[in-house]
Order: sequence, then C-alpha cells, then structure tokens
Amino acid sequence: MNENATSHSDINTVFIAHLILVIIAWAGPFVFPWYLMVLGYGIVVGQFIYYKRCLLNQAHGLDDSGDHTFYSHLFEKMGFRPNRKKLKDFVRGYLYVILAIFTIALQLGLGYQAYLSR
Repeated sequence: MNENATSHSDINTVFIAHLILVIIAWAGPFVFPWYLMVLGYGIVVGQFIYYKRCLLNQAHGLDDSGDHTFYSHLFEKMGFRPNRKKLKDFVRGYLYVILAIFTIALQLGLGYQAYLSR
C-alpha cells in the first residue's frame, strides 16, 4: 500500500455521525457521567478487538484495511501527514483506554461533575 496515497471518505450522514462521535469521545468527560463514557469507550474498544476494524469507516467509504483510520483521514484533510501505522496502533490500542481512565480520574478522583450530571 502506498503510504503517501491520500485516504478517501464520502462525506455523508454516517461520516457526520462518526465525526460527532469522535467529538463526544474527546469532550464527553466534561459533559456526560463517567459510567456512560466508559461504556461508550468500551464499545469502541470492543469493536476493535472483535471486528479488528471500525465499523463506521466502511459505511462512509473509508477503507481501513491498511493503516487508514478516521483520525488519519481527518489529520490529512487538515494538511498534516501523520505516520498512519503509529496513529492506528495508538488509537486502537491506547487512546480510548486513556480517555476512560481520564474520565474516571476527572469525575471520581477530582470530583468534577459532568454537565449532564448536574
């Protein structure tokens, strides 16, 4: 696979939903209760483990059979050229676990009350 080839994804309803879910993954610890966020992160990690891919990518035309990911696609659209393999390994192996730990530490450890928990 050509590492320099740009990824392609159709901008459709699924793409927009995928983008919204990524935004929620990052902003969610400040908005939603920890147990909902940890459940969501668990579902994402579970799909990576069980299916070995992101189920939404194919629905909006992103072929993630190589090292393409939704994150690499977004970065490339913004003009950045990340190392796709390292980014994919990080996103699918560590990112959502780190976000879950951050959410628990923020809300339970530091006592932050999520916006929708108030």
